[in-house]
Amino acid sequence: MRSIFPIVTIIFALALLVPGVTQPVLTLEGKIDKSKLAKTGIEMLADEGDRNTRSVLMMASSMLGLDKLEGEIDAYKKTRSIWGTVNELANNKNYLVAVLVAVFSIVIPTIKLLMQLLYCFLPVNKFKQLLGQLIQQLSKWSMVDVFVIALIVAYLAGNADGQMGELIKMHAELGVGFWYFTGYCLFAIAASSSIKIEKPL
Repeated sequence: MRSIFPIVTIIFALALLVPGVTQPVLTLEGKIDKSKLAKTGIEMLADEGDRNTRSVLMMASSMLGLDKLEGEIDAYKKTRSIWGTVNELANNKNYLVAVLVAVFSIVIPTIKLLMQLLYCFLPVNKFKQLLGQLIQQLSKWSMVDVFVIALIVAYLAGNADGQMGELIKMHAELGVGFWYFTGYCLFAIAASSSIKIEKPL
């Protein structure tokens, strides 16, 4: 009798892969303190002038209340899904990286899960054995999912670093796509470990 557990885990993995790839994985946000921004602006203007310019600017700043500003301004915000990252990489002419992310996070996982699902329904024959060997070969690439998430985090962080200075306070938040993708990884691991690949006759 065919075990239902591998089939259920594969279906769950496929169902979680779609939102895992299309939903936001990470949001990076940068905020600037208003008083620090005003102070930095005044200092930059004062550097262009002489001592009197600095005094006049400080006095004007105090009169306008710029030295007592409170709160923060949103300076940077970027939210990306895995698919959004692939598109952005391609738009920035990083074609090789875009293809690698797409292949390892979308194409290979989908093909592997579909092959595993087909394997569960096939009777024992040479085609099933060949399919089993292909699945085992694809399984060697299964840890690449972790690489994909790390690459996206590094890419977004790199973009943020290029746009931030000392004034910006950065905050990173995992999106719902990260949790869907993590769920996909767990169900895919469960599916792989529950499928018994037939050895060649």
